[in-house]
Amino acid sequence: MLNIGFVSLGCSKNLVDTEMMIGAFKKHKFNIVNNPKQADIIVINTCGFIESAKQEAINTILEMAEYKKQKCKYLIATGCLVQRYKEELKKELPEIDLFVTCNDYEEFWKIVSKKLNLELNNKEKIQLDFMDRVITTGDKTAYLKIAEGCSNRCTYCSIPKIRGPFVSRKMEDILEEAQKLAKEGIEEVIVIAQDTTKYGMDIYNKPMLAKLLSEISKINSIKWIRFLYVYPETITDELIDVVKNNSKICKYFDIPIQHINNRILKRMNRKSDKKSIEELIQKLKKQIPNVILRTTVIVGFPGETNEEFEELHNFIKKAKFNKLGAFMYSKEDETPAAKLPEQIHHSTKKSRYNKIMKSQLEISKEELEKHIGKEYEILIESKSLNNKYYIGRTYMDVPDMDGVVFIEIEDKNVDLIGKFVKCKIISVKDYDLIGKIIK
Repeated sequence: MLNIGFVSLGCSKNLVDTEMMIGAFKKHKFNIVNNPKQADIIVINTCGFIESAKQEAINTILEMAEYKKQKCKYLIATGCLVQRYKEELKKELPEIDLFVTCNDYEEFWKIVSKKLNLELNNKEKIQLDFMDRVITTGDKTAYLKIAEGCSNRCTYCSIPKIRGPFVSRKMEDILEEAQKLAKEGIEEVIVIAQDTTKYGMDIYNKPMLAKLLSEISKINSIKWIRFLYVYPETITDELIDVVKNNSKICKYFDIPIQHINNRILKRMNRKSDKKSIEELIQKLKKQIPNVILRTTVIVGFPGETNEEFEELHNFIKKAKFNKLGAFMYSKEDETPAAKLPEQIHHSTKKSRYNKIMKSQLEISKEELEKHIGKEYEILIESKSLNNKYYIGRTYMDVPDMDGVVFIEIEDKNVDLIGKFVKCKIISVKDYDLIGKIIK
């Protein structure tokens, strides 16, 4: 039996692909290991979204290649970077034994079997399968990918080129997978796609995210349902009502606005404008008490003037998003924005990024302090390194994206990891909360 190890880079959508790969190897009797020193085969599922992600992928491949001097016999690279630059990588990285693009996932096991000299019978499934996934996000939480690709064609983004147009999965297939996850003990489901609000438009001719979330909520043992990456222009009243009235759906909207200046939004080929974004934020805050709003913005887009940046900065200070991520514009090959004049110097982008994040730290502290004295349900996920605190999340926190709640361990004889507990918030530290279990 051969040992196989995996490294998954990039977004949660890529992680789901990795989990399907793990499932395929496990189904074929490979032994899954976490330590690359023990691996006969190492699979690196790469990200190729922006320059920093590409560099991380290359560095990881070179790091894993060092294990070929020891036990490792095969190094396999998959994912977005391979999809985008396969021929260049083949020339530059002879250490890689097999490159598998995203387009190859429909024949994944056939391609792998051929390389590893494995027998393949006609009855074997050769494509990656959602139903064979091995969940890597703990015993209680799993991502649920409802679509592939993107059709929005923002001028800065390479995803449509890498992953193709937006393609929804059939609702019955998604619900079957959700049922399976629930039977395996999953209680928190995180619905993901590049733009979840577009779900169903291509196969049902109307937005179906609200309907999908309602159907998932009927699965008894699922306790929390989240959905990420909702574009502002396609958030419907139906979706708002479902989130407001369904107790299982977390009152949380992740809305990537990217900018607020109308000229920049138009240059980005975004479909919303300043007025519609402001009205949406007001509407959500008014209609859903305790709603958590998260956004992402890009600073240093080609041609962004100081005045346009300050418009964005002032808007962020006024809107007071509970959570915010900022990115410095990354010039990506073969995207329309890469050809624009007035590319902005890195030092200017960095300065603008720092300014945004400094303001957001103050906003975050101010928003978090509003929770002091309030009681929340917390999913306990781990312990701190010194074993003094449990680490958990509220409905307000997406894993690996948002803050956490630290709770002092009072009884070391009781293990609460994987449990939901009632907790009172007693203080704030940067982006995190400090709580105390209510007995």
